[in-house]
Amino acid sequence: MNKSAVVDAVASKTDHSKKDVEMVIEAVLDVITDALQEGEQVAFTGFGTFSVSKRSAREGINPATREKIQIPAINVPKFKAGKSLKDAVRK
Repeated sequence: MNKSAVVDAVASKTDHSKKDVEMVIEAVLDVITDALQEGEQVAFTGFGTFSVSKRSAREGINPATREKIQIPAINVPKFKAGKSLKDAVRK
């Protein structure tokens, strides 16, 4: 399911226009992104938690040349599913 399919599904469930639903979804995604950029967690009780995980620097190998390369430390987004979501998917 892609973003436009989500917009269609939410619009049909809520009787709001697709334009309004898309605007709200964009705003929610922007708020989550901004919070993660600031190092905050975003939790939806029962659904899950978005957070930032720090991946430390490490040494890797270029598969084409077998040359050792240094991979820098970076922050990566992480999602941990909540109990309600896990239970719904398991059924």
